[in-house]
Amino acid sequence: MTDPRTHRRLAAILAADVVGYSRLMGVDEAGTLVALKARWREVLMPAVAKHRGRVVKVMGDGVLVEFGSAVDAVECAVAVQAGFGSANASVAEDRHITLRIGINLGDVLVEGSDLYGDGVNIAARLEALAEPGGICVSAKVWSEVKGKVAAGFAAMGPQTLKNVAMPVETYRVAVGAAPAPAAAADTRLSVAVLPFAAMGGEAEDQHFADGLTEDLITELSRVAFLHVAARNASFRFRGPEADIAAAARTLGVRFVIEGSLRRMGPRIRISAQLIDTVTGAHLWAERYDRPAEGIHDTQDEVVRIIATTCASRLQMAGAEIARRKPENRRSAQDLILQAEAASWVNPSAQKDAIALARQALHIDPTAARAHAMLAFFLTFEWLDNYDLPEDALDTALDHARKAVELDPGDANSHENMAFVCLFCRAFDLAGVHLDRARSLSPDRPGILGTAAVLAVYEGRPAEAQALLEAARRLDATFAPAWYWSNMLLFRYVARDDSGVIDAFGRLAEPRVFTHAYAAAAHANLGNDAEARAQVAAALALYPPFTVTVAMTREPFRHDADRDHIRDGMLRAGLPE
Repeated sequence: MTDPRTHRRLAAILAADVVGYSRLMGVDEAGTLVALKARWREVLMPAVAKHRGRVVKVMGDGVLVEFGSAVDAVECAVAVQAGFGSANASVAEDRHITLRIGINLGDVLVEGSDLYGDGVNIAARLEALAEPGGICVSAKVWSEVKGKVAAGFAAMGPQTLKNVAMPVETYRVAVGAAPAPAAAADTRLSVAVLPFAAMGGEAEDQHFADGLTEDLITELSRVAFLHVAARNASFRFRGPEADIAAAARTLGVRFVIEGSLRRMGPRIRISAQLIDTVTGAHLWAERYDRPAEGIHDTQDEVVRIIATTCASRLQMAGAEIARRKPENRRSAQDLILQAEAASWVNPSAQKDAIALARQALHIDPTAARAHAMLAFFLTFEWLDNYDLPEDALDTALDHARKAVELDPGDANSHENMAFVCLFCRAFDLAGVHLDRARSLSPDRPGILGTAAVLAVYEGRPAEAQALLEAARRLDATFAPAWYWSNMLLFRYVARDDSGVIDAFGRLAEPRVFTHAYAAAAHANLGNDAEARAQVAAALALYPPFTVTVAMTREPFRHDADRDHIRDGMLRAGLPE
């Protein structure tokens, strides 16, 4: 028979817990108890009363509070953390009493003065996810309070919580920030990697497939513009019969990567595909056949290739999704994705990218990737516009420095800083930032391409070739314009004129300098008619072009390499 005192109601639940309580008690049991009781009495209780809450229970190092309003719950949590922080300022650091707080809005079971149910459990689990001195809230709380409280919010993505059936979308509260509008939500592209299926059912094969899936999740998690569903959440959708659309809805993602592993005699076939679950489109699919013997030795290689390829396809898909949005609904992330997808070989696309990056910075001046993109495209604007003075690079360098300052852990920021430093002829500094970029993201083709350019200009063509080949292996089905442009540069410095001409023939949109290099290569081979045609094409794109001006843009470290290209251009008939 149901207890007549038991009923349900909707409530905002705040759960708080003391960080390192056992350590504090071990140091000074009596002093800790006195201090904690004082904190409850002097900080917590007044804040709860002010925000119309009810303390459900105090459990030694923890407390549970009920509110009728999510706004009241969050404002109380902010006040409590501020109060505990102020109190800690007057005591030794090893005696600080610091809270973690979690808040959920949900249905609770009321029994007497106590509360039970998932609404309470989720608040307690969110508290465990919070940083010391921090606050975590569920998406239900965020949707009720956004724009109404003096706090910002950073999305943490779906979190799988103990004893809670479905993942919970979670937000971290940034105390003291301005009221956050809806745009404060995580606007990164969302993707889940479902467990790769071992089609033969062998335990060893399934172990390998699970390891491949886990490594792929880890690699994709390094990509700045991606939110990747956690391993423990995506692994709930195991097996070839998994409903991909349902998995995407549950995990809160738009894109899904799925795959399989199948033994074929002495070989193993790994298949993978990337799916847009909104449109149902397959954005990419590939299979990789490897010898079964020593397959674990090739796992890293396959993971790198799949992660790199999927990241590039997702970036293109994200740019297209952003382009289709109404202008007044585009976030800074949308604009950055569009800028990053712009073709640097097309001057009009470069201008568009610069405008997009500046719009993104207008929305979010702290967007490191927007600063990095602006630095990159301003450098190319300087390279393509021979009328711009040398100091026009200063603005690009300022944005590159700002990107690194804002996000020192972003590989793209360090890559673009290295790129600008190269053309400022700060070779050593460029090398430092490239080393950092490669340590953060060792398998990004664009970073390998930039490293190859630095190697060429520093007179290390063999190293440049190895870097370009590594970049191509990582995404064999997709060779962007920079690959063939960089290959052209490498081939010329390596004194391979036929290779220059081959690389030039693969460029969809040749630029002034690529025409000039092709003209020089033809002239070196004695192809006078072809050399004249390339000279004419270069001058058609930029009539004032001269070899002397071009050499001011080419940061060769060694005179021999600079003289080699200069002599070839003059031999082709380009004006001195």
